[in-house]
Amino acid sequence: MKLTIAFLQLLPAGSLEENMEKGIMACREAKEKGADIALFPEMWSCGYAFPHDEASLRECAISCESFFVNRFSALAAELDMAIAITLLEQHEPKPRNSVCLFDRHGKLQYRYAKVHTCNFGEPDDEGVLDAGDEFIVADLDTGNGVIKVGSMICYDREFPESARVLMLKGAELLLVPNACPMEINRLSQLRGRAYENMLAIATCNYPAPHPDCNGHSTLFDGVVYLPGLPGSRDTCVFEAGEGEGVFTAELDVDRLRNYRKNEVWGFRNRRPELYGELTKR
Repeated sequence: MKLTIAFLQLLPAGSLEENMEKGIMACREAKEKGADIALFPEMWSCGYAFPHDEASLRECAISCESFFVNRFSALAAELDMAIAITLLEQHEPKPRNSVCLFDRHGKLQYRYAKVHTCNFGEPDDEGVLDAGDEFIVADLDTGNGVIKVGSMICYDREFPESARVLMLKGAELLLVPNACPMEINRLSQLRGRAYENMLAIATCNYPAPHPDCNGHSTLFDGVVYLPGLPGSRDTCVFEAGEGEGVFTAELDVDRLRNYRKNEVWGFRNRRPELYGELTKR
């Protein structure tokens, strides 16, 4: 089983409606390129540019039952392609940074809200948003087969617990919407999360010159060793440049599953009875 993942590394078009139309065109391009899954960067509904006064923030947030989100549900069914659409989600008491994954039939597989919000005490950070409270894994029917998929959103990846919990819940592929500079250290984080959990991680970022972003969307497949190959291999299957575009990469799911059966990372040799300190503080 092999899957083609499309990274919609796009600059926001402007308004909600303009972002919707640009996103629709990008999804159609992804399908033309053979994609099974299309992934947007973080908070595409507003281009990760949101007001911080309460009234304007509420006006900017949209429901997961809004026309914008439902349009991508219908598009997923039309194109026979899964779509992970991102948004500033209406929520009480405060909006959330969320992703909705629709399968190729247009059915919602999960709605995930960013658990680790960027609350640094700065005027333009995510302190005005609510954090999510659950990591979710779903069985995604791709047409080529079913794969267990979960999500992190941007800052989530900086906490090793995020990917580990998703792996323990059975995730084989993590879809990661992003909006920050993907430099050597953040890319190394993703490489490490894929390595230590034996899973694939697909990250879609905004391109340059979007503020504080530089493209470099990536796919790490998590397969470090192959029979007959001396030493380790580069788990980076794909890395985009800084520019805008719809890029695709292929994930060999069968190879990943065979690797997970035979290698020791992840589940094997864990000592969870000794890890209680992780949840004490």
